[in-house]
Amino acid sequence: MAVSACVALVACGPEETRKDADAKPSRSSASPRAEEPSATPSASARPAKPTAAPTADTPAPRTEAGAVRRYGQYLHALGREDIDTVCEVAGPAARKAQDQGLGPCTSTYALVVQMISPEQKKALRTATVDPQRIVVRTPDTIEMPVEAVRASATFSESDLGSYTLEYIEDDWYITD
Repeated sequence: MAVSACVALVACGPEETRKDADAKPSRSSASPRAEEPSATPSASARPAKPTAAPTADTPAPRTEAGAVRRYGQYLHALGREDIDTVCEVAGPAARKAQDQGLGPCTSTYALVVQMISPEQKKALRTATVDPQRIVVRTPDTIEMPVEAVRASATFSESDLGSYTLEYIEDDWYITD
């Protein structure tokens, strides 16, 4: 399905890009979203702090539950076509994909959401993540296999894909 190809490319999910999965993203003093290119036309229209970001006073928990919550935000945002939140959560992976020639996160995901069926979007809005099916690689790295997604529609590896979340700068981000 074309949706899975775009989503997988945006999130650097295909196996051939897994070679970067072991490389830890840089934990510079800048937040992950500060590194995202702002040359997109809608960059000035976006709010300064996306709704998915933690507040400075309340960092997201560095726990399995925190990663599950954050991935749930991504799934729900994808279903709502909330590109800003999707790109906030998937920022590091989207930057990798852009570096490989895909294009900015906002324009890529704008195309992706157009390819998701209405039934799948509706299912994503209320999807949950089964914490029993996630794979903890390290305290900072958690795999979210497609089998962990619980929704009213069935998603396969080719429709949605599996993702890696890493704890960076006080929150969980999709990095692969």
